Amino acid sequence: MTRLLIADDHPLFRAALRQAAQESVADCTVMEAADLAGALQTLAADPDIDLVLLDLHMPGSQGLSGLATLRGQHPGVAVLVVSAHDEPRTVRRALDHGAAGFIPKSASPVEIADAIRNVLDCGSWLPPALAQAVASMPADPVDIDLATRLARLTEQQYRVLALLGEGLLNKQIADRLAIQERTVKAHVTAIFEKLGVRNRTQAGVMLRSLDLSESTRL
Repeated sequence: MTRLLIADDHPLFRAALRQAAQESVADCTVMEAADLAGALQTLAADPDIDLVLLDLHMPGSQGLSGLATLRGQHPGVAVLVVSAHDEPRTVRRALDHGAAGFIPKSASPVEIADAIRNVLDCGSWLPPALAQAVASMPADPVDIDLATRLARLTEQQYRVLALLGEGLLNKQIADRLAIQERTVKAHVTAIFEKLGVRNRTQAGVMLRSLDLSESTRL
């Protein structure tokens, strides 16, 4: 039985994705989450999920940060990005960060079903109208390097990194995650080493590069 997770904060669009998935895949179990935290909880509770349909903009996830989190914490799960931001550069960056395909929110039910089937068959999928433009763009070494570094982090280290990006101090992070402050310090040291940065400012800059508003610089 195929298991899918739809992570999108718009109920009507979740319903459309659910219908397309159930009509295109036999014996399909579909779960839903309205934010990144819910998606991560579902994945942690159900490691047999085959595919995540991920909205790039929802609570807890802006730009490519949610995709980077999912790929870092659950590298064995395929991710189809779903977004209204369907510029070729955005699609290219999503692929560079490990997405198996990209579904514009303007896609028809037939296209959504085709995308789901292709990715479940271990393939990839891009909207026909964008495929040529995206294919002409080489993978960006900056995004490839960033994706590689983020993939080195453990699940807890990525949580700590996200809170560092919010400007929280070690004690505040410890309180938020219900862990000891010395444990946070150990995580921060490991994060800096794995990301190749020297301080919180550099780590924050690295996180902000996942914002899609930064796409024009690449």
